[in-house]
Amino acid sequence: MSSHSRRQFIEATLGAAAVMSAAGMAPAVSAQEKSAQEKTASANEKLVVGVMGIGGRGTALATMFASRPDVHVAYLCDPDSRRAAYASKMVQQAQGRAAQFHQDFRRMLDDRSVDAIVNATPDHWHALGTILACQAGKHVFVEKPMAHSIWEGRKMIEAARKYRRVVTVGMQSRSAPYAAAARDLVRSGKLGEIRLVRVYNLMQHSKQKLGSPQPPPDGFDYDLWCGPAQKLPYIPGRSWLNTAEFSCGPIPGDAVHQLDLARFVLGDPPAPKTVTHTGGIYVLQDGRDTPDTQYATYEYDNFTLLFQGALWMPYMKKIAQKIRQEDLFPDWQFCATKIELLGTEGFMYLGRHGGGWQVFDADNKLIEQCYGRPGDSPHIENFIHCIRSGGLPNADVEQGHQSVLLCHLANIAWRVGNTKLRFDPASETFPESSEANRLLKRPQYRAPWVVPDSV
Repeated sequence: MSSHSRRQFIEATLGAAAVMSAAGMAPAVSAQEKSAQEKTASANEKLVVGVMGIGGRGTALATMFASRPDVHVAYLCDPDSRRAAYASKMVQQAQGRAAQFHQDFRRMLDDRSVDAIVNATPDHWHALGTILACQAGKHVFVEKPMAHSIWEGRKMIEAARKYRRVVTVGMQSRSAPYAAAARDLVRSGKLGEIRLVRVYNLMQHSKQKLGSPQPPPDGFDYDLWCGPAQKLPYIPGRSWLNTAEFSCGPIPGDAVHQLDLARFVLGDPPAPKTVTHTGGIYVLQDGRDTPDTQYATYEYDNFTLLFQGALWMPYMKKIAQKIRQEDLFPDWQFCATKIELLGTEGFMYLGRHGGGWQVFDADNKLIEQCYGRPGDSPHIENFIHCIRSGGLPNADVEQGHQSVLLCHLANIAWRVGNTKLRFDPASETFPESSEANRLLKRPQYRAPWVVPDSV
């Protein structure tokens, strides 16, 4: 679609978007009225969903949405058509009918019957894909990390608010009951005053094995896949996660779950005043340009957050599925994805994705605990509930921005020489570093895939 046609499409759909906004983002009504509205909507209407990006996570989300009786997954979109067969099979098995496949996601944006999209693309497509969807009147479930830069995250918020769309981020622990129980315990004061928070993302990744540049495979629209990023040479074996042009990096892409969960249980504090970073590419020297080691310190008004991330530790283990699904706890000492809350009265271990939590008192006695379960299903439920009711979702776009902002701060501090930076949360800039300010956004977008200043 040409830029002129795209403008015509957006103008034509703004009226429809306003009508949808009035229905989906209506003024507050009583709980009883909301319940009645939702029951009627669930009984008589299916939410029509399209999926943008059908890699592993995208296919999993497409299947989860398709498994719901109140959802019809109508579209699967991916520049790589080789992914279509498996994703289509999974969705058809889940919902009993096929979804259309298109390489170009704009085909589903053109369909006014589509209510929402799932954006499970690589990081560099999160912002523009979400903004275009909002402009087309679609609600958005966008995967984490929410944005490729601080500036892009703010533009996503502006689009969600301007077009009155529900935009939620795939930080599903926010919808898990055990996480809400941890937040309630923190609020109760049983830990005392929390002065130190330690967040970990320590594990082992393999080295990537780069081939020689070559033409993209048949069926893969590499130009569309690169989208707003530079069109780097196609190199087999190069992981987009390890490539800064496309990714926030493999450590931030995973650690944002723990950083967000820490923010959630602390009551979602605003951005920190400073960030200090040390780290770099120390072990996995395999052609990547994102760190394999990141240690960051964030200073807040009343507490300090210490973050440790690394990709070369074989003894640190992610929380196993068995633990997530049963009444078990991780081996906290070697848990790769844990959070530690240190208060003046007590200490909490907290695990993401169903890891649960345990609290110890001043005598090292276990005083409270809560088993966990993954938050995927309740997170999707919350998204759909908010589309129908008009409320803000548990992982609203603003919170998604504030959480990945911590990752961006660490990355920027690394890129300017492993230094300490002062950050102004109001302007979302670095008052004392013009060099850091140049890293607030992508230096150049590749036409026509430009994130506009005015969304």
